[in-house]
This record gives sequence, structure tokens and C-alpha cells, in this order.
Amino acid sequence: MYFLTKKQVMNIKYHLLILAVLLSAFSYAQDFQGQAIYQSKTTMNFDDFGRGDQLSEQQKKMMAERMKSMLEKTYILTFNRSESTYKEEEKLEAPGMQGGRFRGMMGSFSAGPQYKNVKEGQLLQEQEFFGKQFLIVDDLPKLEWKMENETKKIGDYTCFKATAIKKVDEMDFRSMRRRGPDRTNEKQQGKKTTDSTTNKPVDEVEVPKEIVVTAWYTPQIPVNQGPGEYWGLPGLILEVNADRTTLLCSKIVLNPEEKEDIKKPTKGKEVTKSEYNQIVKDKIEEMREMYGGRGRGGRGRR
Repeated sequence: MYFLTKKQVMNIKYHLLILAVLLSAFSYAQDFQGQAIYQSKTTMNFDDFGRGDQLSEQQKKMMAERMKSMLEKTYILTFNRSESTYKEEEKLEAPGMQGGRFRGMMGSFSAGPQYKNVKEGQLLQEQEFFGKQFLIVDDLPKLEWKMENETKKIGDYTCFKATAIKKVDEMDFRSMRRRGPDRTNEKQQGKKTTDSTTNKPVDEVEVPKEIVVTAWYTPQIPVNQGPGEYWGLPGLILEVNADRTTLLCSKIVLNPEEKEDIKKPTKGKEVTKSEYNQIVKDKIEEMREMYGGRGRGGRGRR
């Protein structure tokens, strides 16, 4: 007589649950539209930026409050089976909470609507940078998802866990952190002592090359859409944990009475993602040179 192990029984139950959820998902009409509201929150350690370790706890608290509008946002995902738009909910900013100097650089990046077409593998993103409007046109990035044997409820939906390793965009400021002592020394040893950017706070910051992404998706809504650049799972992604950022769905409306047109963004100069990143890098290098020549501790060279 053959007996199943406890692990085999759990796997059978897991796959039966997936089958039941998939069967219930087929009850949806072939052509439908939905809208999902996501709360985005990014945590930040101010010790990772410049001389943040020299600030008092009160100063850090004040900085965190001023930057709250940049670190906590609400987004709206409007989707059908093949297309989606993802944009930030418009809010009035409280007076005096614009972020001061910290808003200066970060606030120079203003993301507009993002459009994904999972059928054609296309990604469009309106992006404003230092007063210039760009339209990023590129292939939709694809993650190699690993299905995990874990489930949980998010609202009324049964969600399944998936993980992936994501290469981080070198211009992703959400993942910036202080460079380790060995990496800092290694970077500075390759520079001449006359280099005006040596020992500047910006040289002590780096972005990890890869991060682990954890997503929770529900096959009860049978679209492979999700917030931001995340997609490619057999169901709508309701939660994403990526490094210091969490995206959590707080509301879903399926087949609203008034459907919204899913339009491709069109504003700005067309560039690829790599071309846009180079533009940002060049601007940051320009600002670094200005900082080195006229920064604190001395006047610029004549």
C-alpha cells in the first residue's frame, strides 16, 4: 500500500486550490475592465545619504515628515486583459511640506502616466526631468517569476506568492544606500587627489545591482497586470515588496459603470530607457562638478 507524505498532501491541496480559483475566474466576461488603487510606501534611512549620520534624531524626524509626500503615494491602475495605465493620484500638497533641499533633486523627477501592453510587450512612460518632458518608449521588462507554495488573503481575494530577482535601475533613488567602507575606499583609490569630487557625499552612495521582489497575485482576476513595471503572473498582482518599497492594493472595482479609456501617453521627446538614464547621469555629473567647484568648504576655482 502506498501512503502519501505530508508534503505531497500539502502540494495536492495547493494545486487543487489553484484549480478552484482558476475555474471561478473563468466566470468573468471575456472583455472587462477593472481599476485597482495601490498605496505605495518607501522607507528611508537618512544615514545612507551624505552626512545623515551627523544629524540629530529630531532633524531626521523633520526630514522624514517633509519627504513624506515623496515616500508615500497613492496610485491608480486601470486595466483590461492586455493594456493598463498606472498613474499617481493627484493631491494638494500641504504648505511648507515641499521638502526643501531634499525636494530639490528628487523633486526634479516627475513621473507621469505609465502605459503597459502585455500582449505587445510595450512600455510607455511620461517623465519630466528638470523641466524637460520625455516619453520613454521601450520593451516591457520581464521578470523570471518563481511560484511559491504560500497563500494569503488580501481583502476578499485569495493570493498566491511569487518571487523574482530584479536588476535594479542604476538611477533608482528608492534603493540608494551608503556605500560600504571597502567599496568607498576602492572607489576613491582610483581617483587622483586633485579630483574635486573626491570625498564628496555623493561618492559614498550606491544602488544595489539586484534585489529580491516578492509579489502576491490573485487568479480570481485573470489578467497578468500589476502596479508599476510589475506584471507577468496568472492573475492581478495585489501586493509587491521590492527592497524598501511596498505596493499594496487597497481597493478594486471590476467592470465599473463608467469605463475609462486606456490611452497611450504621447507627451515628450521619445527616448529609450537607457537613453533617458544617460541623460540623468549626465545631469548628475554636471551637478557634481558644480558642487565640487562651489560647494561647502571653499570657493570655486578661478
